Amino acid sequence: MKPEMTNSTTSTSSLERAFAGVADNYRGSDVDLNAVYAVMRRDSPVIAENFMAGLGVPNIAGLDANRPTFTVFKYREVMAVLRDATNFTSGFIAEGLGAFFDGLILTGMDGEEHRKARALLQPIFMPDVVNRWKPKMDAIIRSEYLQPLVASKRADLMDFALHFPIRLIYSLIGFPENEPERVKQVAAWALAILAGPQVDPEKAAQARGAAMEAAKQLYDAVKEAVVQVRAAGATGEDLISRLIRAEYEGRQLDDHEITTFVRSLLPAAGETTTRTFGSLLVLLLERPELLERVRNDRALVSKAIDEAVRFEPVATFKVRQAAQDLEIDGVKIPKGAMVQAIVMSANRDEEAFEHADRFDIDRKPKPAFGFGFGPHMCIGQFIAKTEIQVALNAVLDLLPHLRLDPTKPAPQITGAQLRGPHEVHVVWD
Repeated sequence: MKPEMTNSTTSTSSLERAFAGVADNYRGSDVDLNAVYAVMRRDSPVIAENFMAGLGVPNIAGLDANRPTFTVFKYREVMAVLRDATNFTSGFIAEGLGAFFDGLILTGMDGEEHRKARALLQPIFMPDVVNRWKPKMDAIIRSEYLQPLVASKRADLMDFALHFPIRLIYSLIGFPENEPERVKQVAAWALAILAGPQVDPEKAAQARGAAMEAAKQLYDAVKEAVVQVRAAGATGEDLISRLIRAEYEGRQLDDHEITTFVRSLLPAAGETTTRTFGSLLVLLLERPELLERVRNDRALVSKAIDEAVRFEPVATFKVRQAAQDLEIDGVKIPKGAMVQAIVMSANRDEEAFEHADRFDIDRKPKPAFGFGFGPHMCIGQFIAKTEIQVALNAVLDLLPHLRLDPTKPAPQITGAQLRGPHEVHVVWD
């Protein structure tokens, strides 16, 4: 059955509501997290405690709240946990968010299963493929989003940040180009799944039911796209076409498997890019001299993106499970325990980064953890960076003398788990 589509106003508002709902769900405590993390790195770099629960952040991974949980804050320990997928596993994720995707979720796979699935999906996200899309990305961003804005001289650029990544990634996946409202509705369902995990037990059952319904609607919509692509011959370079043509474990995938894989990618497909782009804008707009420098030297755009991902990572922590009895910095970690690796803290570790609390696009490149690290590093990081690069260049080209709107509140980057600004009000000449 074809999912019921709504009119433009309704679908757009549902997408915006879903995005705002995710932000609220993962906001957590309004404390100065960087100040808190500095103290933890100094005094308690490894603790036997579910630190993020104390900040009011829901558990997006396993459902068993009784498992012992440990938290690590320093760069060295976070890197050790994320790079070692043998001792620190991810299969438990299938109990949480993975439950909405029939367990077929890349982030919830381990070992050979993960290697094979990632090898199947990875080619579409490689630089040689993504770079071929750059002219199309640029044309869409300029003609559909920015040029219609130019004459207004003011805007909340988070509206743009919410919509352009969804438009681009869904096209790359293989959704029809001529059904924008369908894409917006599908994206709203994808985001609604992220609201499934809740801190409040009274809200949890209702939210989980709503997330399961959204997952079903999402499945039906993706399945329809898969059927359409297969019927058209699956000759394109989009992800669905490539999956139809690919082999997995010596055989071709059926429509259900392709649908389930694609569905599992969608909740993060636009959401994290939106927040990263928003934070990058804030960090540059707060520093007009730096923004002007980037405008005049576009070779600095990629450096600015990488530094923004370090300085204000969207996903502030990752969780792994100890596969055996382990020890981290002298603290014993029993088999089966959960380990929270606080990415946001590690990215500001003074022992790893000189002047770590300074937004410095000229710093010497060094691995940070904004897109994760190790075997589970974000599969879509290059496409996200490319989308942001193309978008920022277009903004700098089309919106001259871009600056914060002095009549509106200054933007704030918030969130204990999924960080980013809610609004970025700007004016231009």
